[in-house]
Amino acid sequence: MRSFQTATIIYDATYWFCERFLDPRSRMSDQMVQAARSGRQNIAEGSRASATSSQTELRLVNVARSSLEELLLDYEDFLRHRRLKLWALNDPEALAVRRVGQQYPSDTSDQTDAQRYGLYSQWLDQEDPVIRANTLICLINQANYLLDKQIAALETQFVEEGGYSEQLAAARLAERNRHKNHPPDRSDPTDHIPPCPQCGKPMVLRTAQKGANIGKPFWGCTRYPECKGVVDV
Repeated sequence: MRSFQTATIIYDATYWFCERFLDPRSRMSDQMVQAARSGRQNIAEGSRASATSSQTELRLVNVARSSLEELLLDYEDFLRHRRLKLWALNDPEALAVRRVGQQYPSDTSDQTDAQRYGLYSQWLDQEDPVIRANTLICLINQANYLLDKQIAALETQFVEEGGYSEQLAAARLAERNRHKNHPPDRSDPTDHIPPCPQCGKPMVLRTAQKGANIGKPFWGCTRYPECKGVVDV
């Protein structure tokens, strides 16, 4: 996954940046390394969770995105507090770093982490902290761009299809509806799933992603977007 590969470069380069230019025992050094590690690890954990829970994958990718945004601010603070130059978007150095990302091959599965890091080593191994910090800012922006696209795709998929566990719950309810004489198990929440008030199909439990009810659960029709029936939990 491209976002994971970029996050790995960021984590390694941040570790060596803090080791070289910050007191390794300082709070800022610890926060930066942990933020870089969180970005990488949560992308990996989200990928592993994708097979069983789309909602968990989406949450973990959002955590990764937030961690990298925090790291981005730390690098900007490092430069500002020392009155060092922050590259503009059209600076030749920034354009050169971004060009490497634009020319990045689509399949790098046969490359090692060291080889991928080597694409940026002419900047990341510099003794000048300005070059290192600005290069990492460019890389973090690239990773965040990739994660934003990934989050948008996951949100669309989750709204349209539901998570894996939700699909199982809907299938289980449909099966039980074919056996009208089956007594409901009141200890099982899937026995309380309501039918859609508009079309009668089974509903799935979802979480509002925006608006006044963001973060709150609700029942949504399994035929969404064809049917937009909802029921409050």
